[in-house]
Amino acid sequence: MGEGNRPIDHLRRLCLALPEATERLSHGEPTFFVRDRKTFVMFADHHHDDRLAFWCAAPDGFQRMLVEAEPDRFFVPPYVGVRGWLGVYLDVPVDWDEIRSIVEGAYRDIAPRRLVAELDAGAAG
Repeated sequence: MGEGNRPIDHLRRLCLALPEATERLSHGEPTFFVRDRKTFVMFADHHHDDRLAFWCAAPDGFQRMLVEAEPDRFFVPPYVGVRGWLGVYLDVPVDWDEIRSIVEGAYRDIAPRRLVAELDAGAAG
């Protein structure tokens, strides 16, 4: 898979398109932050379980709904799953429009109201 077409490249483009989103390594993986402070998405390729995924913040009830409906695509991630975060497999057929929606939901869950309003204004314009 060529540079730019890897799952991390797609995920990076989606995350960094959001207002004041930044990226840096955290726990050895690309991690995406709001204002370089609060994590909203974390790439997950370091647990040596032969799965490629990302973990993200999620609104209340979202994790349970998706994991129960499609356990082959979604999971409860270690460490942050107890806080309602969602795990999303990237080593299965991926609908990047759906991933965009999930990433934006994670951002909305973490970002301050002003940045969410900026995101909404950008989508409307």
